Formats: sequence, C-alpha cells, structure tokens
Amino acid sequence: MQAHSVYKIPQGKLLKISLEYDEKNNVIMTIRIAGDFFAYPEEAIEAMEKKIRGTVLEQKHLLEKIQAIISEDHIQFIGVDAEGLTQGILMCKP
Repeated sequence: MQAHSVYKIPQGKLLKISLEYDEKNNVIMTIRIAGDFFAYPEEAIEAMEKKIRGTVLEQKHLLEKIQAIISEDHIQFIGVDAEGLTQGILMCKP
C-alpha cells in the first residue's frame, strides 16, 4: 500500500514522507523522506531511506532503527530528530 504524510515537527521543520509498505507483514518496502530540514552529510537521507526498508511499521522498532542509523552514520540533523522522523513515518499508516 502507498501512503503519504506531511508533518510539522514541534519546534522543528516540515517533514514529507512517502512510503510503500506491505500491509500483511507491516514492513516498509520503499520510503522517501523530504522536507525543509537539513542533514549532514548530504547523502545521509538517501542512505537512511535504504536502511529503513524492511523495518516494521511500529513505533519502538522504527525509532530504534532510526536512532541506530543516525549513530552509525554520524548523521547530524537541523530541524528534525529521530522522534520526529518516526512520528512522520507512522502518520502514513491509516
């Protein structure tokens, strides 16, 4: 199933998420993360999109995965954080 969300992070920036997920297994198949936030290094978002594939669309699993990616890849965000990304992604699911 394809889904989209637009989320204004409290005290943060606008986050736009498009994803395709497997309804039966509740896992992310593809995801696109965009918005008016900044990430360093620049390729960090593309790398994160690839690494999130296969993650269960559940708050705890998704947050832990995003936090691990941020730590492992030494990603610095301005205007968004792991919790905001998690919330924006989960808002795609009806």
